[in-house]
Amino acid sequence: MGKITGFLEYQRIAEVAQAPQERLRHYREFVLTLADDAASTQGARCMDCGIPFCQSGCPVHNVIPDWNDLVYRRDWRSALASLHSTNNFPEFTGRVCPAPCEAACTLNINDVAVGIKSIEHFIIDRGWEEGWVVPQPPQRRTGQRVAVVGSGPAGLACAQQLARAGHEVVVFEKNDRIGGLLRYGIPDFKLEKAAIDRRMAQMEEEGVTFRPGVEVGRDADPRALCDEFDAVVLAGGAEKPRDLPVPGRELAGVHFAMEFLPQQNRIVAGDAVAGQIVATGRHVVVIGGGDTGSDCVGTSNRQGAASVTQFELLPQPPEVEDKPLVWPYWPLRLRTSSSHEEGCRRDWSIATRRFEGRNGRVEKLVAVRLEWSRGADGQMKMVELPGSEFELKADLVLLAMGFTGPGSASMLEAFGVARDARSNVAAGTDDYRTNVDKVFAAGDMRRGQSLVVWAIREGRQCARAVDEFLTGASELPR
Repeated sequence: MGKITGFLEYQRIAEVAQAPQERLRHYREFVLTLADDAASTQGARCMDCGIPFCQSGCPVHNVIPDWNDLVYRRDWRSALASLHSTNNFPEFTGRVCPAPCEAACTLNINDVAVGIKSIEHFIIDRGWEEGWVVPQPPQRRTGQRVAVVGSGPAGLACAQQLARAGHEVVVFEKNDRIGGLLRYGIPDFKLEKAAIDRRMAQMEEEGVTFRPGVEVGRDADPRALCDEFDAVVLAGGAEKPRDLPVPGRELAGVHFAMEFLPQQNRIVAGDAVAGQIVATGRHVVVIGGGDTGSDCVGTSNRQGAASVTQFELLPQPPEVEDKPLVWPYWPLRLRTSSSHEEGCRRDWSIATRRFEGRNGRVEKLVAVRLEWSRGADGQMKMVELPGSEFELKADLVLLAMGFTGPGSASMLEAFGVARDARSNVAAGTDDYRTNVDKVFAAGDMRRGQSLVVWAIREGRQCARAVDEFLTGASELPR
């Protein structure tokens, strides 16, 4: 490493963010990349620890110590090449990844981890600014054709890798724009959609064809797709939301988060949305404490909600994890997102009993507090606390409790692919092949609800498996 004692000399520098009162006025990104000097200093904090646990903590196995050192030395272009060698879309992960690499950082054992995510963000933004991110068309074409169903991070990563291997790739997307969850799930204030558009332009130059507005199973016959293409990759994601079957669920004003969030993304894109679900002037309750719930909080505040409350079924995590116990694994601890900082009441160990309202519209939520304890079998169990029932004014309730599997059951039935016990498409991580010849599966549709970085990993690995299937060998990395 260029600065052996850097971790002793320098403190972590956080990325600068626009103040909440300012960023609530718009839907643009508000986190600024590090300046050159700050990025170099942060790269110097990498410890040369010998065994870089950060790499195993990262699902795509980014070569983090290498590009930390290159950033410290201000060799930005080489750092970009190293970053791209394992990650097709670092501008996505540099913005929305929770950074399991930082949890696994050796410096995190007794200090503050290296700012790996902020360095990644810096490298890729610098690369785009300098014009270093360019199409990489293949030197030869194989004549083989691959259909990729779904244009989220798994589908896009798979398509780009296969195109660079020389295959003709067609990406089918049921929505009117490419991007999947990146486009219509993640708010623009976390990921502006121009980042997707410029990658699409790069991929088109590399030979990828995009077909938005085509729902396989409705607009395209799965069996015809298998006949037309030499291989088919199912990368449609996990879209079936977990419901809350309590009395009053049918009342107007109770919606899934993914009914609410995509509409605002469409508005930002310039579309007109008839009957848009809006939080303006409403008392909003978000049920679910994960990233999707946080996105609902940020969007509700930008729309001018009267109040925002977020409930979580599980107990409140500790503010600081027991590092010697959990390192280098992802720790359970309290995380406060930028959306929470903008204004939100949070509460834990809450179970919703029912929704109540008048004239068919929700007006309040009735809930009860829980106590969690470990049973004789070692499993955590919840018990309602007697006398803890309470009411909360709620004229907009957003259900953000996660996803239970693929949403396109009829399409999967038409392909004839087997499903696992969790209703995901059954395929292993050695070859990503389903029980149907020529049909592969990757991403959340195969593994279940997960992170963008895991989707990119699966897309890349699936691309190698498809390449091997088509040609007998592959030079694509796993």
